[in-house]
Order: sequence, then C-alpha cells, then structure tokens
Amino acid sequence: MTEKECEHHHDEDEKMRKRIGAVVLGFLAAVLFVVFLVWAILHPHGPRFVLQDATIYAFNISQPNYLTSNIQVTLSSRNPNDKIGIFYDRLDIYASYRNQQVTLATLLPATYQGHLDVTVWSPFLYGTTVPVAPYLSPALSQDLTAGMVLLNIKIDGWVRWKVGTWISGRYRLHVNCPAYITVAGQFSGEGPGVKYQLVQRCAVDV
Repeated sequence: MTEKECEHHHDEDEKMRKRIGAVVLGFLAAVLFVVFLVWAILHPHGPRFVLQDATIYAFNISQPNYLTSNIQVTLSSRNPNDKIGIFYDRLDIYASYRNQQVTLATLLPATYQGHLDVTVWSPFLYGTTVPVAPYLSPALSQDLTAGMVLLNIKIDGWVRWKVGTWISGRYRLHVNCPAYITVAGQFSGEGPGVKYQLVQRCAVDV
C-alpha cells in the first residue's frame, strides 16, 4: 500500500469515527430531550403535608436544663399529582423548639403513594430529660407561664417519583409543621393527655 493510499485509508477511518460519535451524541441528546419533555409536561408537585392534631402526655422542664416530652401527632400527606406516584423511602419525624431538636427521631414506615392518594401517620415523639441550650430553659419556662408554646414538628427524609414503570433517583424531603400549643403550666406525664386540633398546613421542600 502506497503512502497516499495509507493517508486516504486513515482519513476514511477518521471520518467514520466522527460519524459514529455524531450519531451517539445525537441519540443521547434525543433521549435527554424526551426525558426533559416528559418531565416538563408532567411537572411533578411535591407532597402536601398537614399537621392534623397533637396530643400532649408529658411536657415539662426541669433544672438545670432538661426537657421531658411525650407527644403523639397525626399528620396527613397528599400526593397532588394525577400521573405521578411517590415513594417515601425513609422519613424521620421529631419535635423541635426554637430550632433545637427536643425529641428522638421516630422512623415512619416506608410507603408508596399513588396518584392523588392520602397517607396518614400517628407517631409518638419521645424525649426523656433531653438537655437543652441554657438560654432555652428560661424562654420555655416563660412560654409555659404565658400559656402558649410554639413547637415545630419536622420531617427529614427521601422521596422518589414514579411515572409508569420509570422511577427517579432519590430527592431530599424537608417538612416543617408549626404547632401552636396552648398550655396551662406543665404536663407531668401523669393522667390523660390533652389533644389539640390543629389542621395546620406544613412547609415542604423537595
């Protein structure tokens, strides 16, 4: 084979590689465009959470800076999408006071939520002699004396979207439900709990 023929053969190989590369890139671009188009048309909305009620069995502060609490809450979650399902892979729920977690996290059961479905959970949130920041103890005592305490019921977890047989990767889920509790002193944990009907919509970030 002459040098000229060799160069011609090399040029043909180079052109073939470029054609194959262009075909592959074009195919990938088409797939990404289809995925984006489907996603844009379906436009998934995050779940909508509502804090229905809270039952307080124990909620008291002790010296020097310890909080004991026993709370049962009822939350509902609605899938607002009529073509997209939601997988809840892991949801941890807990109570916080002025941005400090004051109960242990309770794991909610993993579940699948179909189109426009509603799921309800009623977990217990416990915290026994949980140390709180020194500045929170007098603030909480003042709130209890005033008869109004703002707790935040929070959920941290992961969700996935389901469209037909396609399932997305995991997305981080944050839920924050304000619970305004009217109290008269402290709850010792003895006797029946006090139930508060709240029906408070929660902030959801996915």
